[in-house]
Amino acid sequence: MPHQRHSSTAPSPKGRPHLSRRRLRTAIAGATLALSVAVSTGLLTGPAHADGFTYGEDVSGYESDWNWSASPAKFGIIKATEGLTYDDSSFVRHWDELAKKGIVRGAYHYGHPSNDPIAEADHFLSVVNAQPGEPGDLLVLDLETSDDESVAHVNAWAKTWLQYVKAKTGITPLFYSGWNFADTYGYGLADYPLWVANYSMAMGTVTPPADWKSWTIHQYTDAPVDQNVSSLTPGQLRALGRP
Repeated sequence: MPHQRHSSTAPSPKGRPHLSRRRLRTAIAGATLALSVAVSTGLLTGPAHADGFTYGEDVSGYESDWNWSASPAKFGIIKATEGLTYDDSSFVRHWDELAKKGIVRGAYHYGHPSNDPIAEADHFLSVVNAQPGEPGDLLVLDLETSDDESVAHVNAWAKTWLQYVKAKTGITPLFYSGWNFADTYGYGLADYPLWVANYSMAMGTVTPPADWKSWTIHQYTDAPVDQNVSSLTPGQLRALGRP
């Protein structure tokens, strides 16, 4: 099954995201404390240079107080928006903290294919563009739900969103999804760098789904926070982002 990272498969009422099973666990009392302890005690070290990979983390409002200054991440990607109206309440804080840390940063939008892709893309860009930008900032479409739409519809929706954002910004967005979801809905999207979640494969050993020939980022665990490795160096990641 694809990794349901931030939302369920049903559209969210009033633009508010549902909690997935994992996020319900994350949101319970004591989760924030556990994350803080992991960082402060060095339990979360991250394979920053292991086997040639670049280590990174991604967070949303569920980790609103994540301590980036103590993180070993070389890149950080944060949730900005979802659907047509939802803005992540921690986006501005995370965006500023990543700028202070000086690592590669990115913003992602959680898409709902039951909505107009152009309207969702405009929502995302309005929130991201309201904050100071830097060369190398990454943009990402997070697509994990079909909203009960057909494979052809979801695939066309993703293409429209990605093409529109690239045309508006000059940035080629990354495409994020779980391996199975990407393998079903992602054909024809290989021009967009792949960020794939697969927890059953060891760090950096995932094979690309659908017609991608390679992966750019592998999200390999969500404990105690979403952890990733990139096959690219920080400089190469920046080259994918804002001119």
